[in-house]
Amino acid sequence: MMNGSSHLRTIVNQDGAAVLDTKLGSIATLNSTGAYVWQSLERGDTLEVIIANLSREAETPHKTVERDVLEFVEALRAQQLLSH
Repeated sequence: MMNGSSHLRTIVNQDGAAVLDTKLGSIATLNSTGAYVWQSLERGDTLEVIIANLSREAETPHKTVERDVLEFVEALRAQQLLSH
C-alpha cells in the first residue's frame, strides 16, 4: 500500500510526523496517531492489523478506529502519498 517512492521523505518524532513530497513540493503533517498508521504501513502491516492494534492500545471501539483509519488512508491517497 505504501507508495515506496523515492521522492517521499518522512521525519517522525513523539508529536507526529512530516512527510515531504519532493516531486510535488508539498509537506503533509501527521499527528501522533497518523504517524503510527504511517509507520505501520511502511512496515507492511495490513489495515486490519493497524486497526486492531490502535483499537486495543487506545481502548477505543473497533468500528470507530476503523472509520478513522480508513478516512485517513483515503486522505493519504488523495494527496498521492499512497498507491492503490
